[in-house]
Amino acid sequence: MSDLEKISNKNEREKISAELSPEKIEQLNKSAEKAEQLSPRDAEALQEKNKQEALEKAKSAEKKRDNKPEKQLHSSRRSAINKKELNRSYKNTIKRAQSEMKPPARAFSKFIHNDFVEKASDIAGSTIARPNSMLYGSFFAFLLTLIVYVMAKNLGYTLSGSETILAFLIGWLFGIIVDYLKVLFTGKKF
Repeated sequence: MSDLEKISNKNEREKISAELSPEKIEQLNKSAEKAEQLSPRDAEALQEKNKQEALEKAKSAEKKRDNKPEKQLHSSRRSAINKKELNRSYKNTIKRAQSEMKPPARAFSKFIHNDFVEKASDIAGSTIARPNSMLYGSFFAFLLTLIVYVMAKNLGYTLSGSETILAFLIGWLFGIIVDYLKVLFTGKKF
């Protein structure tokens, strides 16, 4: 039985056998054969020495693999380069698309894709123009306007025209409150 087979921990055995070269394994097997000829105490000492040597090699190889600060440094540089390349690629794509547009569409596209307008749109989209608030606003506008119209028709009142806008605002406000409560209780961002 070789030294590798005598190691009780399966994970240790796998690590050691993965790190050792076939020559080293053969050498360990030969030393195990010699150990059979030695006294039990000497054989045990030789076995322990070989085991310690193999474990030290495995640990040193593992430390080499865990030496990742340089890789992390390179990955942060890579992400910064990727952002620059991404922005450059985006602008090139916009310019290429605009070159194929008619002049009025091109002018509108340049206005819409202006950095200031895009930032303002992103801010509005993440705060006041949330999809849920728009959905609730639309739903409330339909439902409340329908109710008000039916009641006004039955009671003989005339409508002023602001009912739909007010109903939408009520629904929008309700949607914003629901969104923020969801964030408050779940802890997840929008």
